[in-house]
Amino acid sequence: MPDLVVADSAFIEMMTALSQGLGPIAIDAERASGYRYSQRAYLIQIFRRGGGLHLIDPIALASPKLWIALNDHFKDCEWIIHASSQDLPCLRELGINPEYLFDTELGARISGCHRVGLGALSESLLGLQLAKEHSSVDWSIRPLKQEWLIYAALDVDVLIDLRDAVENLLTESKKLPWAQADFEQILKNQPAPPRTDPWRRTSGLHKIKDRTALAIIRELWFARDSYAQTVDVSPGRVFNDEILIDIAVKRPQTVEDFTRFIYRRTRLENMPTTEWFALYQNALTLKEEALPPLKLASTGLPHIKLWKERNPIAHARLTHARAAITQLALELNLPAENLVSPEIIRQLAWLAPQNEIVLDPELRLFISQTMATHGARSWQISEIVDRILEPLREVTPLMIESPAEETSEIDPQ
Repeated sequence: MPDLVVADSAFIEMMTALSQGLGPIAIDAERASGYRYSQRAYLIQIFRRGGGLHLIDPIALASPKLWIALNDHFKDCEWIIHASSQDLPCLRELGINPEYLFDTELGARISGCHRVGLGALSESLLGLQLAKEHSSVDWSIRPLKQEWLIYAALDVDVLIDLRDAVENLLTESKKLPWAQADFEQILKNQPAPPRTDPWRRTSGLHKIKDRTALAIIRELWFARDSYAQTVDVSPGRVFNDEILIDIAVKRPQTVEDFTRFIYRRTRLENMPTTEWFALYQNALTLKEEALPPLKLASTGLPHIKLWKERNPIAHARLTHARAAITQLALELNLPAENLVSPEIIRQLAWLAPQNEIVLDPELRLFISQTMATHGARSWQISEIVDRILEPLREVTPLMIESPAEETSEIDPQ
């Protein structure tokens, strides 16, 4: 086990050691998700063959310019990350912006592996069983425990061997160019814009049918979020969504009752509940025009459940297109969501020309342009265009539809 890098001088020595190594650099980050408001990194692990394994405490380092120097010094190197979409934001916050990426999790998906967690892949491809008992600890705690550091070191220690094994699978299946295109796309992706009315993601909000109750939840959600950010604690540890819903429904009458509601589920002390009670009371007295609507106006395609009534031809095309994509994904041995995102298929089905005599070249051009506009890579367009030409001409839905609704999208768009 290396010593934990906590001083700027030790960081510079680490850079010198890494410079003596060869090949790609494996990197991992540990955050305190569920404990802290921020998504900053509380531990960084780096490994390079011939350059050693290093554990860095980014909280202890005095100069933020060190990370930029690390990035600049190794900008021509490939950086290996497992599930890079999770770690890239906190790495970029430090100043690490890879120009070349190999994502072992995404590469494994594209190659056809069914279990792509780091532990499962290490076991299936390397014959190594990783201890995962510390995967959910609070990494913001100082000092970091030795057993935690051992766990973190093992995670990065296997990444280079795992990268080589995944690359071999991709090469054998002739999918390496596909994976490389997806890695490049991940690096080009911009951060998602802020959500409209983020408080509407409150768990249990679907049960609320009262606009005043929505106003209460909105006011308290923002108060909780602001306080959580100030003290750098996860909002759910201030008090959970169940309390928000409970207050909005049961309407405590006094500040004492209100405080008891919150302190039933909080892990903190001395919270400004008097100020929040004032916001709560204000929400109770809002005029009709100031109350939030029960639902936001839709700015995209209608919900899939409404297609059959609103656009039966688009509904029919969607059923055939989904079936074609599912079959093609099976033939290519990769998840359908990595072949093409469900949103692109919805766009194609809804927007495709309804003229039955549209020529193949015109329809191919529509498919290609629509897919490219929504971020599809060239390999995805090439594989899909001819397979959904006929599905997009259908006017009668398939009798048997997939019962699964779209949930999360793993595709790196």
